[in-house]
Amino acid sequence: MQIEDIVVSRAIITRYTGDLLAALDTDVAIAGGGPAGLTAARYLAEKNLRVVVFESKLSVGGGMWGGGMMFNQIVVQEEAKPILDELGVRCEVFQEGYYTANSVEAVAALILGAVRAGAKIFNLICAEDVMVRNGRITGLVLNWKAVEMANLHVDPLAVQSRYVIDATGHDAQVVNFVVHKLKAPLQTAGGGLEGEKSMWAERGEGVILENTREVYPGLYVAGMTANAVCGGHRMGPIFGGMLLSGRKAAQLIIEREKK
Repeated sequence: MQIEDIVVSRAIITRYTGDLLAALDTDVAIAGGGPAGLTAARYLAEKNLRVVVFESKLSVGGGMWGGGMMFNQIVVQEEAKPILDELGVRCEVFQEGYYTANSVEAVAALILGAVRAGAKIFNLICAEDVMVRNGRITGLVLNWKAVEMANLHVDPLAVQSRYVIDATGHDAQVVNFVVHKLKAPLQTAGGGLEGEKSMWAERGEGVILENTREVYPGLYVAGMTANAVCGGHRMGPIFGGMLLSGRKAAQLIIEREKK
């Protein structure tokens, strides 16, 4: 068979454009393709919700790839292990209550799980604003990450969604848009973006599910974003909280859909 370069180009452009057009109006738009965002995407997609993940980096998976300080092992606690078990990720007991897993295997499984459940993932696309209608977040404003990095003056495009999850990690990028552009109070203890505290795994893991919530109408926070917004501690390379937070964010939206 003769390979025609133009056919290869046409195939890529056609398929990608079709996927992007379908993503313009969706049920849940997730900013950030780390472990929390990917976990939320899988659980939501399994309930037949239309889910799109936008990741600004080339690689999807957030900080989980590197494990701890580039030692590609992660730790999860007992409560979170079933989420990895569902994906077939091999976990080993280190000592009672602590399990280790290969970070590369774990990330690959999270990505494949989300995609096979029906979620669409777009990398190299970042959120640069939110859509707001009648006091509710109704979508994301997007641009290529390369445009942001090159500081080019290129107008963005928008996607509409019924719910948005900010899973952008420490930066809490979407919540920052709400705070600084809308000047709107958040559903946090202080009514604002509290900022994350220094690393303390026990405290950080202990509050992350409480911090995983709707912080503005239509906008949910998950993963490290939840602790950054609500003033929790960072946790380092124990990733159970990230997985449990992603699952809870999905559950909150699923419950809302039942009402």
